[in-house]
Amino acid sequence: MIANYTTSGSKTLVSQGGLRKLIVQVNAALTGTITIAHQGGTTIATITNPTVGLKFEYWDLLGAVTVNPSTTCDITCSGDGSRGPK
Repeated sequence: MIANYTTSGSKTLVSQGGLRKLIVQVNAALTGTITIAHQGGTTIATITNPTVGLKFEYWDLLGAVTVNPSTTCDITCSGDGSRGPK
């Protein structure tokens, strides 16, 4: 799963069934934050003021995985291996 998101301060569902690995790549610099959450909205990371080209990796995400930017941003999310029901 690879998806490019241009979002404007709203939660975006990246995966419904969890992921073994998630990569978030910043395509345009952002003044603000991007919150990564899983399993019932539990925050696992907050990325603050990322610059263009940065990549962030997260492992073993359970349940629904969301990204929630504080303002408009351009990011690409790549997921590896669904952890949901087979």
